[in-house]
Amino acid sequence: MKTRKSILKRFKFTKTGKILRRPTGLDHYRAKKSGKKIRKSRKWVKLSKAEARKIKKLYGQSKKR
Repeated sequence: MKTRKSILKRFKFTKTGKILRRPTGLDHYRAKKSGKKIRKSRKWVKLSKAEARKIKKLYGQSKKR
């Protein structure tokens, strides 16, 4: 099964198997957000188990990895 390139661009896959995503709301309307909120949103966010399962399926990872 081929890897979906859109998934590869939007998510990071760690060596331990965790999947990370960017926080939402960073592309525009940042002027009205506080500096604290913008600083907090620089970090990558871990996906929930249910979301991670779906992304792994789209990514093409087998359960053995």
